[in-house]
Amino acid sequence: MEPIKGFSKLSKEAKIEWLVKEYLDNDKSAYDLIHSYWHSDKKVQKLHDEFIENTITNFYMPYGIAPNFLINGKLYCIPMAIEESSVVAAAAKAANYWLQRGGFKAEVISMLKNGQVHFAYYGDYDKLLKFFNRIKYKFFEDTAEITANMRKRGGGIRDIQIINKTFEEPNYYQLNATFETGDAMGANFINSCLEQLAQTFKRELAEANEIEEEFRDIMVIMCISSNYTPECLVHAEVKCPISDLTDFEGIKPEEFAKKFEQAIHVARIEPYRATTHNKGIFNGIDAVVLATGNDFRAIEAGGHTYASRTGQYRSLSDVSIDDGVFRFWIEVPISLGTVGGITTLHPMVKLSHKILGNPNSAELMKIVAVAGLAQNFGAVSSLVTTGIQRGHMKMHLLNILNQLEATESEKEQIVEYFKTRVVTFAAVAEIFSKVRGGKVNSKK
Repeated sequence: MEPIKGFSKLSKEAKIEWLVKEYLDNDKSAYDLIHSYWHSDKKVQKLHDEFIENTITNFYMPYGIAPNFLINGKLYCIPMAIEESSVVAAAAKAANYWLQRGGFKAEVISMLKNGQVHFAYYGDYDKLLKFFNRIKYKFFEDTAEITANMRKRGGGIRDIQIINKTFEEPNYYQLNATFETGDAMGANFINSCLEQLAQTFKRELAEANEIEEEFRDIMVIMCISSNYTPECLVHAEVKCPISDLTDFEGIKPEEFAKKFEQAIHVARIEPYRATTHNKGIFNGIDAVVLATGNDFRAIEAGGHTYASRTGQYRSLSDVSIDDGVFRFWIEVPISLGTVGGITTLHPMVKLSHKILGNPNSAELMKIVAVAGLAQNFGAVSSLVTTGIQRGHMKMHLLNILNQLEATESEKEQIVEYFKTRVVTFAAVAEIFSKVRGGKVNSKK
């Protein structure tokens, strides 16, 4: 097998033919499978083809709906794109639970985002700082054309500071800029501004060389927006009297509240638990972020960094029990866009925004945070009562049956059989073989 040159220049069909020949043993079924996932509408398919390079087909994910989310007095139906079997069910169950208890409250604390020009400087810091303060206004002047439209929408560059990081890395400094980007996620806007800031900095340094020779030794390393946005922050919570924490099998409200509180405290101090705890939160967050055409990888990266801001990785959610009131909340950085990118291109993304009532960026931040909190409530509630596997494996049952290639009739019998039984792969496989052999009455 030889490396291929000019692969990106091949037609889509030629790419597929090469892949099937070189890596799939000329398997016609693989060739057909790739084609079977093309969209029947050529215009829609062309749109998908142009999202990334070297597209050969589409990769489908389930798109589900979690209704009955009452957020700040408004009812939402939340779209979720995710492959994990129990996520949408858990979110919908939590939404229904809190619908009867006042719903979710959410607020955006701030919407500032960050980017840096990273550079090395080998001279005196005080001289650099004085120079920066003298030319600071020029950074705003030189980016005025780039920021004009954003400023009309209330955004733009909010501040630029010089940050001394030499205590961590010798000679390392930053130009740190903060931005507001309105309803846009803003990465491209921020990066364009940062590249102009770097050009302005280089120009001003060159002109200052005659006065301060040491400025010749400044080296701009790179300029890039940050996915860590601790000032683009949203808070969501639920609360109710402890006496209202009913409907949990075999456990009284007071005991449930105490066990729930202890479980959250474990996730606050134990990184092993906190990692899985926050993964559950992002089950909810990522599914909505993906369905609305945003970058779930950026959201996760920023969220995990925020969870580590004290020097130890901790839970993103917290709980309190005071004066007989149970309160559960999350505070998480979420940088989202409702314009730009694929939000106005991808048909299903546009549908998601329509389902949500075409929210602006701040509204979408609240919805996404609530989805994460709901998911977390559902997971922790299961852990402290029936255990996580009972509900999860029930939802996973159909995946197991599909893997075993069960018929619809066999699925009906086996689903009925496991309504009152614990689901495991071995148990399902055993009962499947008996059902197929006609040896089981699933009603018994």
